[in-house]
Amino acid sequence: MNPARILLIILLTFSIGCNTSEPPTNEPDKSVDIGLDMANINLLLDSIRSGVYPNRHSLLIYKNDSLVVEEYFPGEDEIWGEKIGFVQHTDTVLHDMRSVSKSVVSACIGIAIDMGLIKSTDQSVFDFFEDYQQYKNDGRENITIRDLLTMTAGLEWNENVPYTNPENSEIQMDESPDKVDFILSRKMVTSPGTEWNYSGGTTEILAEIIHKVSGKNVHEFAKEYVFTPIGITRSEWTTFPGSEMPAAASGLRLTSPDLLKLAILYHNKGMYNGDQIIPASWVEESLSPHVERPGGGGYGYQFWTYNLKDSNGEHVIPAAVGNGDQRIFFDSENDMVIVTTAGNYNQWDIEKNSWSILKNIHTSIK
Repeated sequence: MNPARILLIILLTFSIGCNTSEPPTNEPDKSVDIGLDMANINLLLDSIRSGVYPNRHSLLIYKNDSLVVEEYFPGEDEIWGEKIGFVQHTDTVLHDMRSVSKSVVSACIGIAIDMGLIKSTDQSVFDFFEDYQQYKNDGRENITIRDLLTMTAGLEWNENVPYTNPENSEIQMDESPDKVDFILSRKMVTSPGTEWNYSGGTTEILAEIIHKVSGKNVHEFAKEYVFTPIGITRSEWTTFPGSEMPAAASGLRLTSPDLLKLAILYHNKGMYNGDQIIPASWVEESLSPHVERPGGGGYGYQFWTYNLKDSNGEHVIPAAVGNGDQRIFFDSENDMVIVTTAGNYNQWDIEKNSWSILKNIHTSIK
C-alpha cells in the first residue's frame, strides 16, 4: 500500500475516533405539517440504531423545503477500500461517496456544455483525444458523449464480478498506467447507444474530457463550478495510487449535509439560492431514463432510475447510487429527497438496505 495512504488512514482514524460529540438532530417545527407520519419515522430511526438496518451512517430527509430528519449513526467504515475502523459519524465527517461521484462528473459535463467548452452530447469522444486516434475504428468512432453518460458505449467491460476479482475491468483500469488507453482500446461488443453496461470507464473518459477542455481536473472543476456556488467548502477526491489523477468513478468524499446540498440542487432543477448552477434542461435529462437496465429500471446521465410501486400506483424514483449503499433518492411527486450513507461496501444481498428505507419512508407519507 502507498505509505502516504497508510499515514492518511491512521490520522483519519485517530481524529474521527476521538470525536465524542453527540450527533446533531433536527426536530421539525411542530406547528408545520410536513406531510410525514413522524411516529413511523422515529420507529425507523430506532430500527437503524438497533442494527435492523445494518451499518447505516446517516439519514437525512428534506421535504417541503425543510430538513425534517438529520440523524447520524456510528459504524465501521472505509476510505476507497481501506478499512479505517469504527467511526462516530456526524455532520462534519467526510464519507466515501463511491459511485455517487459519477453523478457529480455528469454535472460537470452539463456545465461544460453550457459554457461552450463542449459542443453537445452528440460530440464524438475522439474529438478530445488526438493521441488515441488509432482506436477510432471498428465502431468506436461512433461513440459520443451521450453514450458515455448513459453507459451505452458498447465497449467490452466487466464490473459484474467482485471488485476483489482481478478480472473486474475497473480494477484493471485502476492498475493501468494509462487509463484512457485501457478504456478506448477495449473491443466493441455492441453498437454505441444500444445496450446498457455498467462501466466506470465511461466516467473516467468523461472526467478526462473535462480536463482536456478546461485545463482543470474533475475535482478542481467541480469545486469551482458546483461545490463553491452551493456552499460546499470541504471535499476530497481520492486519486489513483502514484498519480494526481482523481478516481472519477468512485473517489469523491463529502459530508452528508453537503451531499444533501447536491440533492437539493437537483431537486430544484439546478437552482440554488436563486442562482442557476446547472441548466434546468440538463437536470431533467440527467434524471430521466434514457435506456432500460437489465432487471428493471432505467439509467439517465450517470443517474439511476427505479420503479417504486405502492398503493398509489407506480412512481419513477431517480437516484445517485454508490457502492456501500450511498444514496440520494429524488421523490419529486412528494416534494422530498432522501440522503443516506452506509458502510456496506461490496455487500449486495442485504435486505434492510437503502431501498427498504425508502419504501418505509414512503409508507409514512400522509
